[in-house]
Amino acid sequence: MTTTRPFAKFEWMIAWRYIRAKRAEGGVSVMTWISLIGVTLAVFALIATLAVRSGFRAEFIDTIVGADAHVTVLRPREVIADYADMSDRIMALPGVASVAPLVRGQAMAGAFGQIALADIYGIHLDDLKASEAIVDSERTIGNIDDLQGGIALGSALAANLGLGLGDRIEITTRSGAATPMGQSTRRNAFDVVYIFSTGRYQIDEVRAYLPFDVAQTIFNRDGVADELDVRLDDINKSEALKQDIANAAGPNIWAYSWQDRVGRFLRALTIEDNVMFIILSILVLVASMNIISGLIMLVKNKGRDVGILRTMGLTEGSILRIFFICGAGIGTIGTALGVILGCLFAIYIDQIFSLVNYVAGGGVWDPSIRGIYNVPAELHVSDVLKAVSLSLGLSWIITIFPARRAARMNPVEALRYE
Repeated sequence: MTTTRPFAKFEWMIAWRYIRAKRAEGGVSVMTWISLIGVTLAVFALIATLAVRSGFRAEFIDTIVGADAHVTVLRPREVIADYADMSDRIMALPGVASVAPLVRGQAMAGAFGQIALADIYGIHLDDLKASEAIVDSERTIGNIDDLQGGIALGSALAANLGLGLGDRIEITTRSGAATPMGQSTRRNAFDVVYIFSTGRYQIDEVRAYLPFDVAQTIFNRDGVADELDVRLDDINKSEALKQDIANAAGPNIWAYSWQDRVGRFLRALTIEDNVMFIILSILVLVASMNIISGLIMLVKNKGRDVGILRTMGLTEGSILRIFFICGAGIGTIGTALGVILGCLFAIYIDQIFSLVNYVAGGGVWDPSIRGIYNVPAELHVSDVLKAVSLSLGLSWIITIFPARRAARMNPVEALRYE
């Protein structure tokens, strides 16, 4: 008795015939299509979600770190008088790219009868140019080099006040002369010379930049700074370097990293990511279960064929491989289609949401609620491999059980009533 090699050509031929057989011929073509579509949509949803998740995390970190310090240095409840010497000591540390003294304060911004809260940053022009999110955005308007003669506003703040380039904005601060009634207010007017967009609405709706010496004057910080904005060559080293930075700055100095500011949010994102992956994995499992249903029905309908094939000399292994190819083939094709759809969605997500926004008449994505201006997506090979491994693993493993049932079918019992 001769044996055939595993997955011989005739096994593929029989499996393909069973997959496309109609119900009248003992097939389950409708169930095949349902299983195929289910696996495709499940894999598509998994890849699309992983891409958006990665894109949102990267966008969040880029916008936060791009507009703010990697490490912030300050003296609690005090100003920094020796900020120049302190900056030089910090700059001497390896891994430090730049150190910028800042004057910070809050003010009421008014224009054209509108008012809004503004978070004012006083900074040197060269230091501001080191902030990629401020100078490299595609949505910036104006020339950053004109800052010495005016003020730079976040795009949302400018829009809320109805301001454009060349318009005047009035800044009101509680930094005037002391009176028996408390600190008096001080009003200053500036021309808007630059409008920037960091990518995060919450920053753009309050952030404004003034020249360092101007901010010192209006906030009564003559000769001092409120904090130092430290930028590193590698933002991932902020936790490791912040203590060295604090030690170099001097006694009674506190240094905290960008991870200290948003660490809780990032941890919440990680937990949400893990839960979402588990939920979508269950979705892939449910879609794969359709393959079992289809295969069980196929085995039942093809009992007579199995009996004939066994009497012709096919082994249990051949029968098992035939039905395995049926189920695994559906899972593999569905996975491939899902990967294609998921990758296309991640690549063309901006165009897709622009179309959705146009069809819906606008207002689908509100940055004031979402915090960002569009839906980010970042496609990683590792995420695609996770989705492919999960889908193929589930669809191939669960296919073995109905295939084994077909292989162990007694040919005598299968042909008894034929």
